[in-house]
Amino acid sequence: LYSIYIALTVINTIFLLCGGMNLFEAVCTAFGTAGTGGSGVKNDSLASYSPYIQNVTTVFMFLFGINFSIYYLLLLKQFRGAFKDEELRMYLGVAFVSIVLITLNIRPLYDTLEETIRHAAFQVSSIMTTTGYATTDFDLWPSFSKSILLILMVIGASAGSTGGGFKCIRVLLLLKILRRNIRQILNPQKVMVVRNNGRAVDEKVLANTNAYLAAYVIIIIISVLLISLDGFDFETNMSAVLACFNNIGPGMAAVGATCNYAAYSVFSKIVLSINMLAGRLEIFPILVLLSRSTWTRR
Repeated sequence: LYSIYIALTVINTIFLLCGGMNLFEAVCTAFGTAGTGGSGVKNDSLASYSPYIQNVTTVFMFLFGINFSIYYLLLLKQFRGAFKDEELRMYLGVAFVSIVLITLNIRPLYDTLEETIRHAAFQVSSIMTTTGYATTDFDLWPSFSKSILLILMVIGASAGSTGGGFKCIRVLLLLKILRRNIRQILNPQKVMVVRNNGRAVDEKVLANTNAYLAAYVIIIIISVLLISLDGFDFETNMSAVLACFNNIGPGMAAVGATCNYAAYSVFSKIVLSINMLAGRLEIFPILVLLSRSTWTRR
């Protein structure tokens, strides 16, 4: 894993250097891409860089959002197993459909089709992998495109990647659980097993996925209610919680790509900070830490 991470980071840096970046900017941008941190060296993120730099960053953000076990399979020359991975297929499918839909929706905003696709692909890759870079103010996009980006904030990247979010594998399992429950209603006597990549998924894993979803939704609801005391509109509050909880960075409206979180109160910043920690640590460690039973246990 270390070797794959370092190799991708070095290759990314080399491609950025070839695009005219100096060494400092190339290294910082590559680190921000590899760790999906998204901290740029310029105030406008990557908007002022060339299309080449933006396209390179798009590709590498996307690569770092893939489960690293896929790269391991490729190194072992198990190409069939890698490309048959259901989570990878979902990751690719969601990204492709999102790019197509956003491109069609924002086409009137840009002069050329190339520029439209470039911005759409960049923002889909940035948001879905929870990196947080930006090449344009996507808060000015139509509501349809912004809604897609909000959904991508929740879905996130693949498990075993450097990205955050709910993760594609959990979404995939939830869809399969839903399908099984519907089929069991129609066939009550039939025993049905949820499978992933042809293997039966343990019921404990499915129960943990449902528990994670419950905790995920409850924390988001409580967080939105708490920070709404500051008086911002719902779009700002919801996107702020989603952006922090899923470790993305920029949200919508008052916390959009060209704005920040400075206007929130100290209390709201504490809530959002806890969201960032909980999202990065997959919720349960933070819940255990804050549980009274943890501190009263002998």
